[in-house]
Amino acid sequence: MAASMELSLNNLPSDPLLLMLSFLDFRDLISCSFVSRRLNELSGHNPLWKGLCLKHWLLTESDKIQKVQTWKELFREFYTDLGRYIDHYGTLKKAWDDLKRYLDQQCPRMIASLKEGAKEEELDGIEAQICCKLSNDYRCSYRIHNGQKLVVPGLMGSMALSNHYRSEDLLDIETAAGGFQQRKGMRQCLPLTFCFHTGLSQYMALEGTEGRSHSEIFYHCPVRSSFTEWFTSYVHNVVTGEYPIIRDQIFRYVHDKQCVATTGDITVSVSTSFLPELSSVHPPHFFFTYRIRIEMAKDALPENACQLDSRYWKITNANGNVEEVRGPGVVGEFPVMTPGKVHEYASCTTFSTTSEYMEGHYTFHRLKNKEEIFDVCIPRFHMVCPPFRESIVRSVSVLCASFNEDNSSDTDDHNEGELRGINMAAPGGRCPRHI
Repeated sequence: MAASMELSLNNLPSDPLLLMLSFLDFRDLISCSFVSRRLNELSGHNPLWKGLCLKHWLLTESDKIQKVQTWKELFREFYTDLGRYIDHYGTLKKAWDDLKRYLDQQCPRMIASLKEGAKEEELDGIEAQICCKLSNDYRCSYRIHNGQKLVVPGLMGSMALSNHYRSEDLLDIETAAGGFQQRKGMRQCLPLTFCFHTGLSQYMALEGTEGRSHSEIFYHCPVRSSFTEWFTSYVHNVVTGEYPIIRDQIFRYVHDKQCVATTGDITVSVSTSFLPELSSVHPPHFFFTYRIRIEMAKDALPENACQLDSRYWKITNANGNVEEVRGPGVVGEFPVMTPGKVHEYASCTTFSTTSEYMEGHYTFHRLKNKEEIFDVCIPRFHMVCPPFRESIVRSVSVLCASFNEDNSSDTDDHNEGELRGINMAAPGGRCPRHI
């Protein structure tokens, strides 16, 4: 029976067998090479390993030419060096390549700050130093690039608002290990980023302890469930333009595609960002910045040119309490809109409930006829505080009582002096109310 099966296999044409083998992963392909002489020959077919090299190592024809090796030999070389990361390497390498390609066009000086990848023995040494295992996806990313030099602006995003500035660097593994935490509340946590201006870091939990999940990424609140999810989602937001590049810096504003409204020739869209370093749970004080884009259609008639006179906000918090705010201009400006003109500005708001939404309108007048006054809709946009963990020191009753307070403020009129009251070390300050 075995002889007849081998004979029938040998009589089968190569093309259908190669097609079937092309659906196998590298482990199964290697297993097939031990079944028979015929399968051993077919499993070494170069195009099969070319596909696997592309899938797992993102290798191209030019890589093969430089190495002067067969695709199978090339696969074996990379597997020998990076085999433990085979489930992560393709995803993370693509994210790094996409990010560098995009930044090379948008802000090339950031590329110059990236460090070469760490060696395997260096990562092993860090684990021995902190007596804790690093996750494989984290190690994999640092084999590709060992973070960046400590420069401004940082790779992991910036935020600028009046006299407040934040820019986060992606720490190299040696610097991160120096900030490894063992204190209560932060045990087994490794910093991923650092901001010179605020002292803020994003951390990764290397073990599931103190209520955190293994590999969870967090500020003062959970951000992502793993390093891969954290890094790839960030890269996606950068390269798709969700996070805008402003003055050669990446700004982490989040844009909801539904937060767009068009009135006549003018379109208004809104992006928001939560600032944990200016927020606190006790007392409840949640700080958001929002960026508004006002654009007049390119095909608008020249006689439709207009100027913004005032703004109106309707602010509703999680308790259903409503506050209305009116004021002249936007951040002290009265932009003139002409066909194709774009005006953008950033402002902020604070509130004492975990969510709120804002909506309203701008009032304009036509330049040709100042008597012609009209309103332009500002779409409703929601601001929701990310999940956070309550301190065990505080009682639930105190927390609930605090959240029943109502304290929202629109700060379109803010200037440098008005934000100095916020203490970043103890962020319980308040922005001034403008009603």
